[in-house]
This record gives sequence, structure tokens and C-alpha cells, in this order.
Amino acid sequence: MKDISALYPAHLAHLQQVTKEALAREGIDGLVIHSGQQKRMFLDDNHYPFHVNPQFKVWCPVVDNPNCWLVVDGVSKPKLIFYRPDDFWHKVPPAPKDFWVSEFDVVLIAQTDHAEKHLPSDKSRYAYIGECIDVAKALGFENVNPDKVLHYLHYHRAVKTDYELACMRKANQIALAAHASAEVAFRKGASEFEINLAYLKTARQGDNQVPYSNIVALNQNSAILHYTVLETQSPDESRSFLIDAGASFHGYAADITRTYAQAENDFARMIEAVDALTLSLADTLKPGLSYVSIHELAHDGIAQILHDFGIVNLSPRKIVETGISKTFFPHGIGHFLGLQVHDVGGHVRDDSGTPNPAPAAHPFLRCTRTIEAGHVYTIEPGLYFIDSLLAKLKDTPDSVYINWDRIDEFRPFGGIRVEDNVIVHATHNENMSRPS
Repeated sequence: MKDISALYPAHLAHLQQVTKEALAREGIDGLVIHSGQQKRMFLDDNHYPFHVNPQFKVWCPVVDNPNCWLVVDGVSKPKLIFYRPDDFWHKVPPAPKDFWVSEFDVVLIAQTDHAEKHLPSDKSRYAYIGECIDVAKALGFENVNPDKVLHYLHYHRAVKTDYELACMRKANQIALAAHASAEVAFRKGASEFEINLAYLKTARQGDNQVPYSNIVALNQNSAILHYTVLETQSPDESRSFLIDAGASFHGYAADITRTYAQAENDFARMIEAVDALTLSLADTLKPGLSYVSIHELAHDGIAQILHDFGIVNLSPRKIVETGISKTFFPHGIGHFLGLQVHDVGGHVRDDSGTPNPAPAAHPFLRCTRTIEAGHVYTIEPGLYFIDSLLAKLKDTPDSVYINWDRIDEFRPFGGIRVEDNVIVHATHNENMSRPS
């Protein structure tokens, strides 16, 4: 594999071409992309953690510096206005010297209001891209986050460049090493809080550097899909462990989930079954297929597991037809992955932004696109014992098909999710989360 720095010029050339086409649709000369600003906490003098505008970091891996600007027109050398304040209270970012810097005209500013003189003078011919609308208006931008431009950029961002794929492979490597440390901590009986510390230590990324808040759940907490409490005390018995945690590299995300059992039992065997389903679905991704079809196959697989483990006394086909599988697998099979964990452009038909919403039968599915080479997806089937959903199922006529004693055996374990990050190539798939 080429060094990441060697892949970057082609990545930038691709961005220039896509930007040129997006500008032509809008009939403007260029974009001014704002990295963002820090937000002060209400009635406080501290700030929330800063998260950079994804449209900024796709151009350059500056992920931790607010008040920066890019001026791009799809043809000229991009201009980077880089903020380096005169500040003795905080660490001042060094002037950029990394592999990508030669591709930009870099201007250093020491005060935020110095940026204006380096921005285009005719704001009517440029669009502002960012979240600080009041700043854009104060600077004289009337065209703010134009739909035609964003639809085009978001749609085409789904196909990753070789540079982006290399960054995501590196993010997966970091996350997988950290996952191994988290498993060791679980086996030793650590608390959720301690397991999270073990993960972050190995990843060498803090809570505000990993791409999302880690889900570190023991026992019944594994049935809470977005559990982020991190209890500080170890439970009396650590039966099961679900960890959904990623890592970042140059602004690109990994998003991996693993589930473990402390003992060899039916729950451990169920984990193996869900793991096998994840691998099977990852292999099924293919250019030309609808991602919705992968989700439907996931329900078939979960139904088979529910049947095989004696949880539902119906055939797998009937388990899906009755909708019973949705009680145990209530979320979508996955989503786009890239600069954002839930990357953009999943619910559109084309680069004009024509809506392609999730089907009514599967409202939580995050992607409905036709699969293409260069897409990167998560594949994350799950099987959970969620009290609120089980209670609703028990109040339906389908309750007679459920082996409730069997469910009570599994409730203390919470649930299972196994998630991999998969690159779709023209002739094969590459599972970044399963190194060969």
C-alpha cells in the first residue's frame, strides 16, 4: 500500500473536480469553508469540546483548530487561513508543516478578525460552508450552505478516495488494538469506567478525540443501544460485555462493536452465531445491490438464530413475516462511514438530493443507497433482550410463539452486537475490522 502522503495529491485533485462541478450547478465562483468556532458553555467561561466542520477536514487533516478558513474554487491552489493566536493561557497550535501543506497557500493569522482581509472581496460570488451563520452574515455572505452544492458534495463523498481508505484502515488498526485491551480488562472483572480507560489508553485518544462516545456496557446494560453511563463499580458478576467504540485518524473514523461472554454458555454460542452473520452479510455487499436488501437479509439471519436457540417457536420465515424479529433487532444494519461516523448522503437517490427515505417497515435504517465500489459501510446485526420491547411483544397475539422462560435465561446478558467496517471494491469486499 502506498504511503498516505503519496495518496493525498490524487485525493485533492478529486476534491477539486467535485467542487468545480458543484460550483457550476450553483453558478458561483467558489466556497469559503469555515472550520468552526468554540462554543462557550451557558453561564460559564469554559467551552464545549470543539468538533471541526466535516467539509473542512475533508480537504486537510486539521481537526482540532477553530477559526480557520479554506477558500476553494475547484481550479486554483486552495488557500488555508490558519489561526495561531497570541495566547499564553492555552497551547497555540504549531504552524502546519505536514505532508499536505505544500498543496495550499497558507496564511497565518493571530486574531480571528484578521481572516476577513484574506477572504474574497466579492462575497456574492462565493458561498459560505459552515455552522456559524451569524459570522457568515456579518462577513457579508448571503449564500450560506447552498442546497445544490451540499447535495452534490454529500452524494459524491460516499465514494472514498484511496487516501481516505488508507486513513480508515489506520483508524481501524488503532481501534482493534484498543478493543483487545478492553476485552482483557473485562476478563479481569473491571468496571465499565475502567474498561473505557483501558480502551482509550491503548488508542492514545481521549474522550473528545475518538469519533463518538464509547459504548461500554456490562450485563443488562448491553440491551441499551446507546448506553454511555460508564458505571464506576464492577458488578457482582460480569456475565457479558458489549463495546461499541472507534478511533480517528486524520479526521476519518472507525466504528467497531464486539460482544463477549465471561463463560462458555448458550449466550457465548449466540455471540458466535451473530458474529457469523456479520461476516456473511459483509460478504454479501456488492455493487448494484440496494443496501436495503442487506438489512432484509440481516432480519432473515436474526430470525434463524431466534429459531435455532429456541426463543421463538416459529420458522425463520414466519418470524420475519410477523415482525417478531424487530423486537430483537430494532435498529438498521448499518450506515455509511467516513469523515463522520454516520456519514452523509445515505438517504438520497442522486446528487441533486432527491429523497430516498428508509422504508416504512424499517424506519431506523440509516442508508438506502445503491451500493457502489468505493463505498464504506458498517455491518452491525444485533440481537437484544430489551425489556420495553419485550413487554410490548407480550401484549400481542404473537406472544404465544415466544418461549418466555428462554428469554428470562438471556435477559441478564443484555444483548449482542457485532460490527465491522467494510470497503466495497469492484470485484471483492475488504473487511477492515478483520485483519488477515
